[in-house]
Amino acid sequence: MSEKLKVGILGGTGMVGQRFISLLENHPWFEVTTIAASPRSAGKTYEEAVGGRWKMDTPMPESVKNIVVKNVNEVEKVAAEVDFVFSAVDMTKDEIKAIEEAYAKTETPVVSNNSAHRWTPDVPMVVPEINPEHMNVIEFQKKRLGTTRGFVAVKPNCSIQSYAPVLTAWKEFEPYEVVATTYQAISGAGKTFKDWPEMEGNIIPYIGGEEEKSEKEPLRIWGEIKDGVIVPATSPVITCQCIRVPVLNGHTAAVFVKFKKNPTKEQLIEKLVNFKGVPQELELPSAPKQFIQYLEEDNRPQVSMDVNFEHGMGISVGRLREDTVYDWKFVGLSHNTVRGAAGGAVLCAELLKAQGYITAK
Repeated sequence: MSEKLKVGILGGTGMVGQRFISLLENHPWFEVTTIAASPRSAGKTYEEAVGGRWKMDTPMPESVKNIVVKNVNEVEKVAAEVDFVFSAVDMTKDEIKAIEEAYAKTETPVVSNNSAHRWTPDVPMVVPEINPEHMNVIEFQKKRLGTTRGFVAVKPNCSIQSYAPVLTAWKEFEPYEVVATTYQAISGAGKTFKDWPEMEGNIIPYIGGEEEKSEKEPLRIWGEIKDGVIVPATSPVITCQCIRVPVLNGHTAAVFVKFKKNPTKEQLIEKLVNFKGVPQELELPSAPKQFIQYLEEDNRPQVSMDVNFEHGMGISVGRLREDTVYDWKFVGLSHNTVRGAAGGAVLCAELLKAQGYITAK
């Protein structure tokens, strides 16, 4: 492909915005040409606007340092310069809904990392390996918005990535009841240890809104399109606790499952390691070759060893064993700001391009 699509990052100075920028460096299809943020950052170069708040392990890409940051609220101005945008804005839910729809109405596709539109009935919420067909609901959304190419698509919450793909791989065994506890990294709150020192050596047993998302969002992903909206599935029933732990990157989940059918351990592992989806078939640039890996060692997966599996786009599973109350239990691990946030959104955008929803203006 000769001409790369021109990409804007809304909320480009925050942690997820920075992750977008680092992931899109040297992307074969997309090029960051525009960065928008709050009015206080507008008019500064990206390097000046971020200042000492660059939170990635890798250096800030040279290609973005001198981009002059635009005011994210100047929708027409920003939209005029790009083919589509990634949204990582830090606003209230109502403000996010409004601004993302405003961009869509300028005929600019919006691929969002935010939660605001996850329950808008005609907005697809997609893990590309699990429910790529949900992008079809975009046609109904465009009718509502009165657009021909503008729409909003979202990726789900970071915490569900460590277990929803696993349960999807086991669908034929009919899981019907799930208990999950997630141990979530501080970068999920947009923080590092430098700006959240009280997390060192500490655990906080509460993350606002996270348990409801972790219980409900997988059901929407497993739902189906009926009459122009996505109707969530009703099973399996999931109950969840979400705990903040002193880890920089990586959400771990301890999960218990009851099945209607009676799979063997060998069958369960075989389904995990052979689980593929459209991103693997199409060989999308950000798609992991191996989506889910199973680790036999008793002490895996570990954040320090496994969080960057497949450049942070793969899921690691271990400790699969029979349970005395439930049928089976396991531990899952995913990278919360790569697969769980910016990387998952980039993969969604690649899928949307492959499906013909994102094109050059």
